[in-house]
Amino acid sequence: MNPEEIAIADTRRWLERAVIGLNLCPFAKAPHVKGQIHYAVCGATGRKALLQALRAELQALTAADPAERETTLLVMPQAFADFLDFNDFLDEAEGELTELDLEGVIQIAPFHPRFQFAGTDEDDITNATNRAPYPTLHLLREDSIDRAVEAFPEAEMIYEANMATLEKLGDAGWQALEVGPTLG
Repeated sequence: MNPEEIAIADTRRWLERAVIGLNLCPFAKAPHVKGQIHYAVCGATGRKALLQALRAELQALTAADPAERETTLLVMPQAFADFLDFNDFLDEAEGELTELDLEGVIQIAPFHPRFQFAGTDEDDITNATNRAPYPTLHLLREDSIDRAVEAFPEAEMIYEANMATLEKLGDAGWQALEVGPTLG
């Protein structure tokens, strides 16, 4: 497999074992099973090239029929080894939504191998809810989020349930899922 195929396989494994397997996102299974998740890999490291890739994926997602492409995972395996750099990049990513007039149409959810919520320690297991094998931007259609929230009226409880799931699982359980990167 080439590096792009490896990044997609790693990301798919993480999605299946952690996100769907632990039910961290009850809305992820349906588009996965229906093949409506688009995996895009950007091997660039520079911000300009990464923003160009993001822009292209945002445009492709909005142009696609939701029945064919519900959501996109933009995986950046060579970029942002440092979580704080990635976190800073999110402002620029949000700027792309504004520039393309996609606020309220698309939402960007961040995932990173070293994701850390404000106010938590780096090794706090609850950070794993947003930890993926590689820096990843999840591009979600707002309409899809609205439909999911209607179907799951207590969506705000997902966060708390995820924390409890991960605390029960613990670090050893998370490691046993083998959802890290295989790319070096």
